[in-house]
Amino acid sequence: MQNNIRYWIGVASRDHVMKSVDGEFAQLCHGKKAPLKKMKKGDWVIYYSPKIWSKQSAPHQKFTALGRVVDDYIFQFDMEDGFIPFRRNIEFMNCTEISIHPLIPQLSFIKNKRYWGYSFRLGHLEISENDFKIIRNEMISYRICTK
Repeated sequence: MQNNIRYWIGVASRDHVMKSVDGEFAQLCHGKKAPLKKMKKGDWVIYYSPKIWSKQSAPHQKFTALGRVVDDYIFQFDMEDGFIPFRRNIEFMNCTEISIHPLIPQLSFIKNKRYWGYSFRLGHLEISENDFKIIRNEMISYRICTK
């Protein structure tokens, strides 16, 4: 039996990720529909946050949330001022934020270990099951964070 589950990383500032966790949704690439269409029910998503606040530049460089796609429904949400991004329903897991730095040598999706940040430039990427497990195992081994 073939494993049809796919594994994704979404890139967003920590403040935006926490809004997603609180609202139990994923919103990627400034609300675009295309990245969400690639995801299916049962897929997993890990958020990576290069910085803490969207409007500041202080680095964070941590994996900040872990969740599973709960259905195949993509919807729009009116955030006012004409911004109506696309979203998906996500069940987030209890986890802790972890720094990317100790994991860089182990992660196969990071091709250039010196310029590792380049891997996240598009805001959404598919990763291997093995890379997912490396990150997930670190995030859930602490069991500190809650929704």
